[in-house]
Amino acid sequence: MAAGMNKYIKYGLVLLLSIGLILFTQEIKLLKNPDSTPVTVMTFYGLASLWTFSMIGIFVSDLMQHVRIKFIRDFPILGWVSITSLVFCLASDFFVQSISAVDFLSITTPILTFAGISVANRLVDLRKTSWKIAIVAIFVFTGTYVGSALLAQLGLFLAGN
Repeated sequence: MAAGMNKYIKYGLVLLLSIGLILFTQEIKLLKNPDSTPVTVMTFYGLASLWTFSMIGIFVSDLMQHVRIKFIRDFPILGWVSITSLVFCLASDFFVQSISAVDFLSITTPILTFAGISVANRLVDLRKTSWKIAIVAIFVFTGTYVGSALLAQLGLFLAGN
């Protein structure tokens, strides 16, 4: 029981660090661009909502580990957090308004940082893969870039720009 509570405390503190980084990033962006999303009381409500949704998603994911259906057991935590957020945002417009007070780019910065750290921790596993994966990655990145550029150009063309 104590080990389970320690896990939730650890997750809660990591999420709190993430919320702090989001707030810091939004403040720095506000210093550089005063016309960007201001930090208000609703921003703090939005950050608290994001923290709560994440904790509920983690808790639900742990509960679903006891279900016999393999698909539900293997469903990622991010999926449970997304479903939790969707349910709460559909239930009350307050959550939508409070989360919209949090700048989107301020959210992506810590997320990309954590993603980079998690990939860096797996570089040993990446070295074990074949060199052919690098060729595939180059084609995937190039195809994604060219495809995005073509879609953007099409959108601009259709908009008359």
